Amino acid sequence: MNFKEKLRTNRMGKVGTRLGKILGVLFVIALIGLFSYRWFTDYIWMDSLGFESIYTTILSSKVILGAVGFILYFILTYFTLSWIRNTYTGHFDAHQLAPVLTNKKMSRLIIAGIAVLIGAFGSSIVQGVGWEPALKLLNYASFGETDPFFNLDISFYMFILPFVKFVINILLGIAIFFLLLEIGAYSVFNLYRMSRSAQIHLATTLGFIGLLLAGMHLLTPYESLLTNQVNIFQESVVHGISYTDKIINIPVSYALAAVAVIGSIWMIIALNRKKLSSMLLPVIVYVILVIGGQLASVVVQNFIVSPNEFSKEKPYLKHNLEYTRAAYDLDQIKEKEHPGNDSLDEKMIERNQKTIENVRINDSRPILDVYNQLQTFRTYYQFNNIDIDRYEIDGEYEQVFIGARELSTGDLPSQAKTWVNRKLRYTHGYGMAMSHVNQVTQQGQPKYMMKNLPPEGVLDISRPQIYFGEEKYENVIVNSKVDEFDYPSGDENVANRYEADLGIQLSGLNRLLFTLSEGSMRMLVSDQITSDSQLLETRNIMDRVNRIAPFFEYDEDPYIFVREDGTLAWMIDAYLTTDNYPYAENYEKNKNYIRNSVKVTIDAYSGEVNYYIVNPDDPLLQTYENMFPELFTKEIPEDVKKHFRYPEKLFSIQAAKYGTYHMTNLEVFYNREDFWQFPTEKYFNEDIEMEPYYITMKLPEYDEEEFILMMPYTPKKRQNMISWMGVRNDGENYGEIFVYRFPKQKNIYGPQQIENRINQDSTISQQLNLWSQGGSKVIRGNLLAIPIEDTVMYVEPIYIESSNETSLPEVKRVVIAYEDHIVMEETFDASLDKMLALINPESEQGSEDTTDPDDTEDQSSPITDADEKLREFSELFENYQTELSEGNWEEAGKIMKEIESRLNEVE
Repeated sequence: MNFKEKLRTNRMGKVGTRLGKILGVLFVIALIGLFSYRWFTDYIWMDSLGFESIYTTILSSKVILGAVGFILYFILTYFTLSWIRNTYTGHFDAHQLAPVLTNKKMSRLIIAGIAVLIGAFGSSIVQGVGWEPALKLLNYASFGETDPFFNLDISFYMFILPFVKFVINILLGIAIFFLLLEIGAYSVFNLYRMSRSAQIHLATTLGFIGLLLAGMHLLTPYESLLTNQVNIFQESVVHGISYTDKIINIPVSYALAAVAVIGSIWMIIALNRKKLSSMLLPVIVYVILVIGGQLASVVVQNFIVSPNEFSKEKPYLKHNLEYTRAAYDLDQIKEKEHPGNDSLDEKMIERNQKTIENVRINDSRPILDVYNQLQTFRTYYQFNNIDIDRYEIDGEYEQVFIGARELSTGDLPSQAKTWVNRKLRYTHGYGMAMSHVNQVTQQGQPKYMMKNLPPEGVLDISRPQIYFGEEKYENVIVNSKVDEFDYPSGDENVANRYEADLGIQLSGLNRLLFTLSEGSMRMLVSDQITSDSQLLETRNIMDRVNRIAPFFEYDEDPYIFVREDGTLAWMIDAYLTTDNYPYAENYEKNKNYIRNSVKVTIDAYSGEVNYYIVNPDDPLLQTYENMFPELFTKEIPEDVKKHFRYPEKLFSIQAAKYGTYHMTNLEVFYNREDFWQFPTEKYFNEDIEMEPYYITMKLPEYDEEEFILMMPYTPKKRQNMISWMGVRNDGENYGEIFVYRFPKQKNIYGPQQIENRINQDSTISQQLNLWSQGGSKVIRGNLLAIPIEDTVMYVEPIYIESSNETSLPEVKRVVIAYEDHIVMEETFDASLDKMLALINPESEQGSEDTTDPDDTEDQSSPITDADEKLREFSELFENYQTELSEGNWEEAGKIMKEIESRLNEVE
């Protein structure tokens, strides 16, 4: 090769080297961009909603912790592997080792590469798990209350202890990993016996592990306040520190901590002196102490505590009782006496007319089917849920059913599921439907207060479009060149343009970034998208709030409401929970503290999200407020506050705990002598546990009706009602929980007893059995206990549904039970009139019919021509089923009226 060729080759080599470096840099930049563009899109989305500070706070904490974790794992890994390499190179000759160990540069690069991988792994663990405990530690608020054993503020257990445990667990995990690595490396050629360097390395790691184990054991006494586990075999009757914990477990923990430290020192000395066999001694002592501590705990629990458990655990039971009541806010509950009198009459009904007018004779589950069949109008509309709320209608306080008519693009015809339709045209649902809870049509269907497209009725809806809701919505693009479908009107479709500005502007770099995020090049190249177009992202409201504030738990039952300006919004209850409240019994897994301190609203049109503070005194909320001050809104608009509902989930948890923790007498509490439980009811012909329900009623000591969430109680293994719990929902009284106790010496019928009596009533059961023949289905609605002044009555709707797939459940009868009387009539008013006639025969209602249905067997005359009548009934029912199956609702209704009239003749 001549000089020119060599020069050309060198130049080409340099060009190739430079090109390779440039391509390498571009590749690294592209790789970083590929992994980090999601950060930019997330930030842009959060910024569009005004929550960018929440995102940056979480991201910065993760970045800092990730960097700390990476550095920690990298340094420890590099140090450990380098020490192992140096031990090998210092003990063996170069020709005895592989070149990869003797080549210093290559070995360092390999060690650094391994350290980077382990550092990245450690970084993901530290930042993923540790960001929230770290932020809580730096921003926590004091509870102002101390535990009775260590005299430490509750905040220590909530915020300090979890972070310290996290740090120790991280360090102990990596230390044990390195110890196993060292044992494996130094076991080759028995280096741990022959190499001083190996011995020092192992001794250093053992000493570090010993200190960490000692730290874990020193934390154990504090953790014993958070559990009822006294050993691996047994649980104590006490949640928190018990007699066995104080006498055995806590002293053993301190002893184990001492043994861990002393044993580590012993092992280090033994290793340095090459007395390897003596290294097992502290391990043996440690294991013996662990096993001995468990056995001692079992012995004390079985032979000292169990024979005299109440006496031994009495002071600790007191702590368990008091702190559990505080953890679930049960110590604020007001208890009152309810006489359970037999006092219902016409005057009481008149005094409580609003309560009577709001008795719910419809049921949300059957009514959902009715809404979806009669108020969707198109296959691509969907009602996901029907909720209960209350409104001022023409100055009258009324309880209502309400549901949102959402868009379900999955139900579009297959030929219409194009990219343009899914992303640009079909972008939103439309309007809502509302019906009375206590009124039905002659066909037994809900009587609407708001219906149709566009919405018409008792409320003025200014923004009926629903861009954000409960459906699994795709991201859509608004303000494109394509008109958005608004709602069908005759043979034409009305169009709409999105007018809010909370979407993401698809101009400049945003369009490229979100094209990558969406994974669709159509978004980048489509000429239908302009610089004015906006991307509406994360439109499912549950996904939306979880993306903004993932540190809260959210109720699974959001509900829509109408604000005073006619706009629609969703309400979601946010729960603040933890598992570190001392002495408190758990309600779910390890969780033992819950508050509904935050209400979240999402504008159904714009997607605007507000986090309203409803319990500013909650220390856990104050901690989050210190962490994310720009997340919360303190001033709550009145039209939002009017629709606050105390959440059923929280109420159920509190009511379940109160069933046990209402017993303030320690001996009664220990024996669970007065345990209350939720009653059962018959629903859809199955016995299920009763759920809390909303009613409108006037409390005995107040003059106006209120929206109340309530739950009856029955004693354990009995079915009579012993008390009921309620919580107020309106105005300044929101969240006030109360309990009414019935006299123990008097029997008040419980829900299941009423259900059984309905089944046993000859007249009612005869009619229900007749209706259930021929393929029809009888649906027993929710049984509601309705307290009125000093008495209680029960109401249950009866639905009839044909076996036809397109059939609608219809309210055909309403059952009222009061004291020993049960009546069933076509309407609630008719049933109430008949009930008043039964309990007061001298009244006007009683002048026409004073017969108790339970006495009909003795008073009724025999039915003549029974076979012929049964045959007629059978023919009528066959005709009824035929008309139903063919969709002839009007004709079917006429036949059913004839059947009912003939049944009345038989009666």
